[in-house]
Order: sequence, then structure tokens, then C-alpha cells
Amino acid sequence: MVAAQDARQVDIAYEITFGGISGFRIDVTARFNGSKYDVETTTYKEGMLKAVTMNYVGRNRAWGGFTTQGAQPTAGSLSISVDGKPRTWLAQYGAAGFLQEIHTPVWKPTPQQTISDADRKDSLDPLTAALSVGFAGDAACDKTVRSNDGKRRIDVLFRKVGMEPASATGIPGARGDVLVCEIYTKRVSGEFDEAPKEAETERERPIRIWLARFDDTQIRYPGKLEAQTLFATIRGKVLSFRERPLTPEEAANIRR
Repeated sequence: MVAAQDARQVDIAYEITFGGISGFRIDVTARFNGSKYDVETTTYKEGMLKAVTMNYVGRNRAWGGFTTQGAQPTAGSLSISVDGKPRTWLAQYGAAGFLQEIHTPVWKPTPQQTISDADRKDSLDPLTAALSVGFAGDAACDKTVRSNDGKRRIDVLFRKVGMEPASATGIPGARGDVLVCEIYTKRVSGEFDEAPKEAETERERPIRIWLARFDDTQIRYPGKLEAQTLFATIRGKVLSFRERPLTPEEAANIRR
């Protein structure tokens, strides 16, 4: 469980490669102040992947607070632009797992694509779902996270593999022991283009993620990632991790 935080900002840069070729860059800015958090990410293509495929830019934001029961999200949003076609979604969280949504443009699913109230209950937008894992610290694995991007409900299953000394992982700046997990996904409901077997993580080929500490808190951040596909090995790594105090103006502007 994450305790109250000093007023600080964390900036992390990640690189995702496909078969050794640069593919995606993910920039993360996380602001903490006392019991509040406000996190933003920007994901975009670079290198050869950007040159030969459709343009993609994704922005996510998640904010909320910390209580004695752990992190409590207030809301989360995503904004995706694929080849210049934008989609935004805002999820606001209420009591007892209630989720209020705003789609732009309005989403009109077919009956087969509809996400039921039971499937929506206790689901989390993608960034809040990821934060719920990192904020859990040493208890990050052996849990199922109910992820929801507005159009797709997916269960993300984390299974603990073990611990490795930071010095043995090759993760720059990692401290102490690194938590190693395997990730499986299971489609639940919503709008999917791919066939189920193609879209879901196969049991024999899970994603492996290393969750590391980079600061003096209990938060575990992704340190590296590996996944085998039919075409290439996907790898993710940390390019940089920086933290600094918030200015008084930045601290006052953190969303609640």
C-alpha cells in the first residue's frame, strides 16, 4: 500500500522494440502530493514502424488518491488518434464499483458488442488498471485486473514468477529485488476486430514483466518487458527515470 507522498514529479521514458527494431515510445509523467496522484502518459510510434504503418498517438490520464484501503481512483481518460481519426473516453468512478462514461464520438455497439453492467462493474481504464498493479508494491502479482478501454473489457491476469536481484536484471537504476511476473489476457466483452485466438495471450506464451523500485516509495514501476509473438520478440525497457519536487503551482493543480 502506498503512503502519503511528498509533492514530487516522476518522469519515465520507455522504448518498445519489435525484433530489435524501434517501434513505440512511452513517456510517463506522474505527480504526487500528499494523498493525491495525477498520472499522464503519451504513446507514439517512432523509427521504422512509424515510417511504414499508420500514424498512432495515444494519451492517457488517471487521477485519484490514497486511503488506508489503498489507491482510490477518481477518474481516468484516454485519447487515441489513428491516422488522424480521434477517439476519446472518460471514465468516472463512484461508490460500489459504479462507472460513468463519456464517449466522443458516441459509441454505438451492436448487441453482441455491448459491455454489460456486470462486466463494467469494478473495471478500470487502462492507465488506472496499470497503476493499481504498481501501487500494490510487493503484492503486485497474483491478481486479476478488470481492464476497460470503453469499447473492450479484458481481464489481465498477473502471476508471480519470482524475485531477481536488481543487479542481475540489467534495469538501470533499479533498487533491491525486482518482482518478475507473467501476464495473461482474457477477452470478456466488447468490440473486437481479431479472432479470439489471435487476440488473447496464449498460455504457453505469456508476457513477462519485471517490476522494479526506482525511488524511496513502495511503488513498483515496469522495468522491462518481453513477449514472444509469431513474428518477432517484443521488448520494452526503461530509457530514463527522473524525479524532482513540484513547484507550489504544480502541487495546487493536481486533479482530485
